[in-house]
Amino acid sequence: MRLAIVRKPNRINPDPKRVIARFFFNGNDRAKEVIQLVMGLSEDITFGIVSPLLQEYSKRHRNITRVLSRHCSKLKPLFAELNIDYDTLTVYRKLLIGSYFTHEYSIESAAFFNPSIIEDPDQTELEDGDRRLIISFRAVGEGHISSITFRRALIDRDNNITVIPSGSYIDEAEIVRNAVYNKKLFFGKAVTTQINIDVLKEVESQLDHHFEYSNLRRIILDSQKLQESDILKLEYDKILWLADSYYEIVFSLDTDISDRVIFPISEYERKGIEDARFVHFKNDDGSSAYYATYTAYDGALIMPKLLQTNDFYNFRIMPLYGAGAQNKNLALFPRKINGKYAMISRIDGCNNYIMYSDKINIWEKPVLLQQPKFSWEFIQIGNCGSPIETEHGWIMITHGVGPMRRYVLGASLLKLNDPTIEIGRLNEPLLIPNSEEREGYVPNVLYSCGAIVHNDKLIIPYGISDSSTSFAEVDMSELINKLIQDENK
Repeated sequence: MRLAIVRKPNRINPDPKRVIARFFFNGNDRAKEVIQLVMGLSEDITFGIVSPLLQEYSKRHRNITRVLSRHCSKLKPLFAELNIDYDTLTVYRKLLIGSYFTHEYSIESAAFFNPSIIEDPDQTELEDGDRRLIISFRAVGEGHISSITFRRALIDRDNNITVIPSGSYIDEAEIVRNAVYNKKLFFGKAVTTQINIDVLKEVESQLDHHFEYSNLRRIILDSQKLQESDILKLEYDKILWLADSYYEIVFSLDTDISDRVIFPISEYERKGIEDARFVHFKNDDGSSAYYATYTAYDGALIMPKLLQTNDFYNFRIMPLYGAGAQNKNLALFPRKINGKYAMISRIDGCNNYIMYSDKINIWEKPVLLQQPKFSWEFIQIGNCGSPIETEHGWIMITHGVGPMRRYVLGASLLKLNDPTIEIGRLNEPLLIPNSEEREGYVPNVLYSCGAIVHNDKLIIPYGISDSSTSFAEVDMSELINKLIQDENK
């Protein structure tokens, strides 16, 4: 007996018109030349250039003057080197200079996929049986740089899903770097990023057991001044890049969820933020928080990271540590198990592992949980988001890669109080790309980063060949019965 899978008619497509005004910088020397050219303009000419710019781009960005002013302020060190008093510049000259260091970036122009779904913290003013949802996506723009974008949706008592249209504007968050670092953990992570060991030891010896970003930056800059080798100067920069991987971002309260984009910020993310898996985590004391594991990529190295929020306005971001915090595909269980945090991972790129920890950001001793078993997952098996708790056990949606690099979705059932034990696994795919879903940016791929249960139905958002997202529905009782039956065959 095959499971009855209902494909929803909804299709969420990317919107290439949604652009963000990003800071653009092409090196100190050229930047200084541009500044000097603008400084050579009269005030009348300056106003004549910037005034129509503001009129045109105010229709495309929320408070474009604030954006341009912020981008100009990032150049303050160069103004000082040019002996220009930044504070004496007129508003219009600052705006014009800022415009030369700003470019529009379409965050969803290349691909739009790998959705995760979570309950919205705000469930007020809804009809009985309705729920408000937040769906996250991996969006890819120019240069194949990935970011996290959001949409809001409503699901009613009959499991009809309505996706709220996205807003016209995109807002960039304010970045806050005020973290206090644990020296042992920080430099343990630094070793895994292949930074020169002698440089690491030198910097480490000058820091207290707990240190702030400002202290680290001062030591780095002082050390670089004494260093003649450009190669070793870069190694000092890498330590700062790692420190920049710890930060907080804050969005304006007047933004819609679809206006907020989590864009790569630190150097170790410069090539993208990939595959966020959001989970509503419930603590033992009854409180809760929203977490997401994701992969930061700098073009060469992969760094698993953790994002935490309570309201989707304020986000705290940090790297994950330990032998189990390697590769991609980390997914946090939605609560502690036997007093410990639990995580699914795929540290070797092929198999699913499970691990436990007393601390949510330190993961050691991964234990093999699943290996490819069926022909449609011989290349690799991985998770599709956090396991879902039921009275019969943890349902884990998996992905499998088989012939012709076809990605399909599967499902497993893990023991409730000991998820190292697999109770059952489907012996055929739960969902495969059909003729309408196999074509796209990356053909023959179905992929998901999280699902929810509503009215005893499992709702799975899934990316379609990296070009759009749709939904599938499966009855929970039928799925659990099928998992147990297939394991007993």
